[in-house]
This record gives sequence, C-alpha cells and structure tokens, in this order.
Amino acid sequence: MKSLIRWSATLGLLGSTLLTSWFGQVPKALALPEAEVIKVLQGVPVFTITTEEGGPLIATLEDDQKVTQVFMSQEDANQFLAKLKANQPEIGNKVKVQPVSLGAVYSFALANNTETESLKFAYIPMASAVDSAKKVLSDNGQQYQGGVPLFTLRGGPDNSILTIQQDDKEVIPFFFEKAPIQAIAEQMKKDQPDIAETMQIEVIALENVIGLLQNKDDAMLKQIQLVPSQETMEFIQEAIKSQQNQGQ
Repeated sequence: MKSLIRWSATLGLLGSTLLTSWFGQVPKALALPEAEVIKVLQGVPVFTITTEEGGPLIATLEDDQKVTQVFMSQEDANQFLAKLKANQPEIGNKVKVQPVSLGAVYSFALANNTETESLKFAYIPMASAVDSAKKVLSDNGQQYQGGVPLFTLRGGPDNSILTIQQDDKEVIPFFFEKAPIQAIAEQMKKDQPDIAETMQIEVIALENVIGLLQNKDDAMLKQIQLVPSQETMEFIQEAIKSQQNQGQ
C-alpha cells in the first residue's frame, strides 16, 4: 500500500462548494476536449428509461422544462419502471430500462443543449450512497447539497486528494460508494499511520467533477477514474459474461 498511495494537489479546487456548471448545462467551450471528458465517464454504466423508438422518456415540467432521469442503480430504475407500469400503464408498458455509459449520456447532453432548447438530466443517486454522504458531511460539519455523491480521501502533507498507482500510471479514484474508500482508509492506518491521522473521507458531487472537467484546463484531470458501485460492477461482470457466451 505504501507504494500505491499518493496525494494529488492538482485537484485542490474540488470541494463541497457546488460549481456553477452542472452536467446538462454544458458550456460551449470545454476545458478538456469532448473526447477526453467522455473517456473519463465512459467506464460507468447508468440506467435510463427509453421509449420504443430508443429515445429517453422525457417529462415536461410546469415551466415547460424538459427533464429525463438517469439512474445510478439498475435496481432503482427497475423499481421506477414497475411503479410507472402500475400507475400509468399506457406509458409504462411502452418503455424499458436501458443501460448506457455515462459518457454516452454526456455526449447526448451536449447534442441536446442548444440556445433554443435544452434537455435537463435528473441524476438519481443510490439512496444508500446519499445516506453515507449525509453522515460523512455531518461529521465534517457540512450538509448534503444534492447531486450524486462520490467518495474520496483527502489528507497528506498538503491536504490533497488521494491518488493510486495502477499498473504504470497514477489514477485519481472517486467511488460511488463509501465502503471501498473506507477500506483504503483502514488499510492506511496500518501502513501509513502518520498520514492516516491527517486523512478524512470527503464527499464530492459527480456534477462537480464533471463541472471541473468542463472548466479546468489541466492534464491531470485525465487521470480521474470513476469507480462504480458493487451493484454496477456485478452488472458489468454479467454483461461481459453474456457477451462471451454469445461469442461462443
């Protein structure tokens, strides 16, 4: 663990304060090229409700704002669809849960954010992650401000964000659940107790991370790695297994 753990001062701008640029309200001039932003987001499956034509299920609010939901949890998406079928079968029976990468959602957001019309995305976090985030923030004297919580560690000599050596490169991991980052913190208490005393788990909204990608010109941002929840990792493994079986 000693050789794997480092601290990145580059992401010092990340914190609990919400950035002004939220995902779904994408500025025209991106700090990182669109392809690089998509690359950071590509490895995370999310779940949408799609129509028979393959487009997203869109709700129109009272102010005529069009909104579509993006679920971090397949189970939550399935539960939403079950309620929709029960309460509005004329709609629910014509839509389905569709997995798609977060990178594809981002690309779709870019394409549907124009001066005349924009489609907003309501990102639905896992309830368990929100509960963990509220506890962490409360312990740090802060409050949950909404958004999809990501968990990381901050500490070390410069109170910096955790980085991890992965093969021949360093990555800056952000976890969709608290448990993995808690496990890293516990291991560091054994391996690097002096640094462990300075550490604390920190909650950062996914929307803030994407906002930073949109607004900050820094090559280090390419090292961000979003680590899906255990539920989503199991979905990925099942999808890979299914593809392998089809290939055979």
